[in-house]
Amino acid sequence: MDAEQVTTQEIVLPKYNLTEEQEKKLILRQYRSLLKLLRPKLKKDDEELIRRAFEIAVDAHKTMRRKSGEPYIVHPIAVSMICVEEIGLGVRSTICSLLHDTVEDTDVMLEDVEREFGIEIARIVDGLTKISNVIDTNSSQQAENFKKILLTLTDDPRVILIKLADRLHNMRTLDYMKPEKQLKIASETIWVYAPLAHRMGLYNIKTELEDLSMKYLEPQAYKEIAKKLSETKRERSRYINEFIKPIIEKLKKTGLDFDIYGRPKSIHSIWNKMKKKGVDFDEVYDLFAIRIIVYSSPEKEKEDCWKVYSLITDEYMPSPERLRDWLSNPKNNGYEALHTTVMGPQGRWVEVQIRTNRMNEIAEKGLAAHYKYKEGSNEEDRFDKWFAQIREVISSQDTDSVDFLQDFKTSFLAEEIYIYTPKGDVKMLPVNSTGLDFAFAIHSAIGSRCIGVKVNHKLVPISTKLRSGDQVEIITSSKQKPSDAWLQFVVTAKAKTKIKDSLKEEKRKIAEDGKVMMQKKLDSLGASLNQHNIDELVSYYKVPSQLDLFYNIAVKQTDLKELKEFKVIGDKLEFIKPVKTITEIKPETEIKSIPKKDSELIIFGESSDKIKYSLAKCCNPIPGDMVFGFVSTGKGLIIHRTNCPNAARLMANYGPRIVKTKWAKNKEISFLTGLKIIGTDDVGVINKITNIISGELRINIAALTIESGEGVFEGSIKVFVHDKEELDELVDRLKQLNGIHEVQRLDIEDSITT
Repeated sequence: MDAEQVTTQEIVLPKYNLTEEQEKKLILRQYRSLLKLLRPKLKKDDEELIRRAFEIAVDAHKTMRRKSGEPYIVHPIAVSMICVEEIGLGVRSTICSLLHDTVEDTDVMLEDVEREFGIEIARIVDGLTKISNVIDTNSSQQAENFKKILLTLTDDPRVILIKLADRLHNMRTLDYMKPEKQLKIASETIWVYAPLAHRMGLYNIKTELEDLSMKYLEPQAYKEIAKKLSETKRERSRYINEFIKPIIEKLKKTGLDFDIYGRPKSIHSIWNKMKKKGVDFDEVYDLFAIRIIVYSSPEKEKEDCWKVYSLITDEYMPSPERLRDWLSNPKNNGYEALHTTVMGPQGRWVEVQIRTNRMNEIAEKGLAAHYKYKEGSNEEDRFDKWFAQIREVISSQDTDSVDFLQDFKTSFLAEEIYIYTPKGDVKMLPVNSTGLDFAFAIHSAIGSRCIGVKVNHKLVPISTKLRSGDQVEIITSSKQKPSDAWLQFVVTAKAKTKIKDSLKEEKRKIAEDGKVMMQKKLDSLGASLNQHNIDELVSYYKVPSQLDLFYNIAVKQTDLKELKEFKVIGDKLEFIKPVKTITEIKPETEIKSIPKKDSELIIFGESSDKIKYSLAKCCNPIPGDMVFGFVSTGKGLIIHRTNCPNAARLMANYGPRIVKTKWAKNKEISFLTGLKIIGTDDVGVINKITNIISGELRINIAALTIESGEGVFEGSIKVFVHDKEELDELVDRLKQLNGIHEVQRLDIEDSITT
């Protein structure tokens, strides 16, 4: 029984330098390891099918190499091993994993795969091929492709499971890629793939994807936390042994068969807690969790878990608000467990997770284990309902914008809350859902007619955010209809889609009047309402579509008097272009010298006069920060920090508009940045702070605000610094002052115009 199982570790990649003979032995050794993992699942003729898939993949990739220099075939084998060992997939998924890049990157055709292995495997390989280009295209095409992936997911979830294995292996070997490629892939991973792994119940893979993404997006913080976890490992082990000793004695007396161990929280989750609570590593109280796994029969699972909970809370005092009962209300992805936080020895809070062996396998292996335990049951469970919701939303979506990706994330990849109907039925909704989201979750018609919401029998606005355990009643009216304002506060994709559909239908009705008005105007000019004329007017009035054109005419936003700018030839309109008499001046925001994808880095500082750029207000970059440029429509080139709150979204969704950037050394230019300071409200503290900034370090202060109350002060200071080195020195000096508890860099979150 290990006292501690380490979940995250630094992956050291070997330097590749093998002869051809050594390569062949390596490939064969890895293939045999794969067969060994599969041995319990093999049936008659399975090994022959796997060998055939392996041979096809080896031959197809024989001339290809990875960035590390190793033969490409090593990658499909590694993906297959992740699928079998870490996700629990079987023979068919192994064949698909071995072939997952063949149709995309080699001469192998989909028809060849179908002929050799049948339509089921060909369909999965086709789904994997469609995914491969998802992120690397323009933004609208990307969202369209992502919808195709999700339709495949609901058709056969193995596509996404294999893709997650593929992404995990790529992240494990990301050290070989160029820095800008590392940032892009890490951003996609944290933006889409880690939440998707979480939603599929693959908690270990989700955790590793988050940690590996952080390794490239926040390298300094990652290394510091990893180092501190390593340094405190012995101390944690001692504490865990002290904590679990009385629990083990009590559990043995019950006769239960169990495992108990401690495991550290992931680097990413510790970092999130440090940022969220504004504390240092040493002040994060729950650096680890104790996990107890009980070996129970199906009919005694709940009883045994609560029995263990009772023993723990007899020994240690629990925190009532930190009890999470996912036995009574499992998550949509099938996760079941009891979580509680108790006060352990030395006044330290400790999280305890209680599961049975079945629940643990579902938590570790996710969907594959979920369906293994579901075999033979006809009951539609929460996972099936989740898929059904995705299918409904995707099939009714007609947009191809990046908004779809954002809607999907907030609706299907977020943490959940459970809400009760007046009759006591439970609905699972994403965090931050409102009363109106709940109305649409019950039925589209109820959502569209919703005029009021009662939460726990009290009337509240329909925009009120719900909390887990609320009982909600919806009040409707036949006269009610959706409005634009609703889109500002609903979060579920279903609600957004239905509101947009309703608004579009309303718009179409109004647009019919505009079409009649246009017809009359064209008749009076001797022209007809044909497609050529409609396209000309859509272009002239700069509207997105003919629906918008007719709608604008109906609501008097478009003036048809401007048609005098056109002449009529036959029955067609032709625009009369005005003669230019003044040379046009190009706007300052136009950037001629933005380099193409593979060109040199732009250097800022001494060369800053050559390219016009602006610094993002959401993260206030300064020299020394890792940065990238984003080509924004209307605002030119905007420079963001790679750890900016908006960085992952921008790099994941707008790859072609990301420009490589770095700073040049220039001590002549100062940059505005900010600090947040929290400390004990003492006489002269402000004087000490300003003395260090202005007096000792000679840094200019742009603004200073201090609020104090009940013995604590909180201040924000905006200063002009030359680079990150100067800012880091300032932070260190301020932290050394007596009574200063926290000094953080201040980021001002703004929305970004894309």
